[in-house]
Parts: sequence; C-alpha cells; structure tokens
Amino acid sequence: MNLLLKQKLINPDLLTGKQREAYHFQKVSALLADYGYLTIKLSDDWCGADFIAQHQDGSFLKVQLKGRLTVGKKYERKKLWICFPADGQWYIYPHDVVLKKLLHEKKASIATTYLAGGGYSFPGLTKELKLMLEKYRIASPPPVP
Repeated sequence: MNLLLKQKLINPDLLTGKQREAYHFQKVSALLADYGYLTIKLSDDWCGADFIAQHQDGSFLKVQLKGRLTVGKKYERKKLWICFPADGQWYIYPHDVVLKKLLHEKKASIATTYLAGGGYSFPGLTKELKLMLEKYRIASPPPVP
C-alpha cells in the first residue's frame, strides 16, 4: 500500500482558520472540477473573491469562501458567488440574488441585523434554508465506473 494512504484522516474542526480555509478550497475545487471548472486561489481578496472558478467554456465566477451561509454589505454589487459547506454538502450561490430573497422572505430580525451590522451569518441551515438553497447545492457526481 502507498505510504501516503497509510496516513490518518484529519479532523477539519481541529485546523486553524487559515488551514481550514485552505482545506475547504481544496475540497470544493475537487467538486467544481467535476463540473468543468478549474480554480485559482488568490493570495489576496480580489474584488471580494478568495478564488476564481473558470469554466471550460471560458466563463468564470468570483468566489468568496465562507464557513457558513453568509451575506454582507461588502459583497453587494460585486457579482460574487459565496461558497460554503453545511451538513456534508457544499453550496455556491450568487450573493445578491440570495441576499434579496433572504431580506424579502426572512424574519425582520435578520434584516435589522444585516442593515445595522453590515452582514449576517447563519449559525446553521434550517429546512427552509436548505429548500431555498437546493438549486445552489453542488451535488457529488456518481463514481466513475
């Protein structure tokens, strides 16, 4: 057996913030590759993006990597996509589209917090949020035979 494969799996919860961000970038990059995207990690946020995902057709997404569902005033009108993991799944959504929907449909407390503090980060995904985000979930492809 390959020596590398004899290593123990890590617990991502024990990683530092920077290590976790690098780990998440690698995990989501592998998923996006299955859909024709190549990713480029940026050394510093560019127009709010942590990385660029370029599709094989030449189009690209500016992506901000987060640890959970997040909206922020600093991400508005930048054509950003937000990517985050939750409950073993990955989601990638257009910030401004989801922001508009959240502010329109969610409780007043979310809108108040967002408007006062400049952003809102959800502690977890409710069934309602999962349903709203379903079209933005990155499905794991079936194994190649």
